[in-house]
Amino acid sequence: MTAKTILHINSSGRYKDSITRQVSELVVEHLKESAALQEVIKRDVAEGVPFINEVWINSNFTAQEERTEEQKMALSFSNELVAELKKSDYIVMATPIYNFSIPAVLKAWIDLIARAGLTFRYTENGPVGLLENKKAIVVMASGGVPIGSEMDMASGYLKFVLGFIGIHDVTIIDASVIDYLDDDEKKHRVKSQIAGLIDLEKPDGRRKK
Repeated sequence: MTAKTILHINSSGRYKDSITRQVSELVVEHLKESAALQEVIKRDVAEGVPFINEVWINSNFTAQEERTEEQKMALSFSNELVAELKKSDYIVMATPIYNFSIPAVLKAWIDLIARAGLTFRYTENGPVGLLENKKAIVVMASGGVPIGSEMDMASGYLKFVLGFIGIHDVTIIDASVIDYLDDDEKKHRVKSQIAGLIDLEKPDGRRKK
């Protein structure tokens, strides 16, 4: 059985009362129970992610073999984030909707991982994502914007960006609905929403039915 890795990304500015944090943790727990997991990587972008600046941009567009030590340092955190993505089989992303879109810190994370030659490449037919054979589960919540409505500019954007870097298997979980359930019902709802999402293997390598 091949060991799996989860990248768990949180972006809510709230902690104790954040429904996206609570529900995404249930998703991670379910994946841990259902798949042969080796590691769970925690990345809380709400704790702070730098925005790209002129130094970062110039460093990124400088050929790797020509980068100065300063430029290598400027890209070091971005390289760390990209490495986490590449290593992971599942990406569990928890995000609220702020003013119709995603939090600024999550957009900053996207800017740091969307890099030509690392997560996508240019071809004569257009950009092609490089992060294949991964699954993304996006846990979303909003106080007043229905998920999937015309006002929701977050879910469509995230699906596009994930697809752009090669992650086309994306499931959206609306945590706003689950918020009103008790703990046991929340667990049941989460498990039912992601049932069949994971391609499991038995210890002998055969697929589970």
